[in-house]
Amino acid sequence: MTHGSGYGGTIKLLLLDVDGVLTDGTLFIGSAGEAYKGFNVRDGLAVALLRAHGLKTGILSGKSSPALDFRITQLGIDLAITGRIDKREALAEILQEAALTADAIAYVGDDVVDLPLVGQVGRFYAPADAHPLVKQSADYVLATAGGRGAAREAAEHILDSAGLSLEQAYAPLVGQWGEHRAIQ
Repeated sequence: MTHGSGYGGTIKLLLLDVDGVLTDGTLFIGSAGEAYKGFNVRDGLAVALLRAHGLKTGILSGKSSPALDFRITQLGIDLAITGRIDKREALAEILQEAALTADAIAYVGDDVVDLPLVGQVGRFYAPADAHPLVKQSADYVLATAGGRGAAREAAEHILDSAGLSLEQAYAPLVGQWGEHRAIQ
């Protein structure tokens, strides 16, 4: 098995919403604006896991913040569009920038602002605690809630769908964390 050659089946990019997917949706706002976001370390390793198999990761968020910008840089996210509520328009930009077709993208979204992407991507995931309309429309509802490792579960599902066991999926990371820029 050659790692890094694109094990993901038809999926080549995992695109993630932030609030309610990478976080539990809680906003910490002080007098100067949004100050903090709580990210789950499991999702940080999802980025390294996909990278180890030649897949890319991206962020598509309606909000922008310095905390999010820091996390994007820290994890080495490949593509990011933040502060854009019109996610369909932003998806078109991502498709062009990544030179991918829509069926090569999996998206994880949790709220009604994500609904315009249903049917516009190859696979739409919803966290366990997503809005009922999103769960009803999703291709796959995750067992994990947003901010609790939902992105990691989606990454593992993508690799499992491509025929890799958990052991095979994690084999290129174990003992080689630095090579894949593994950040929690």
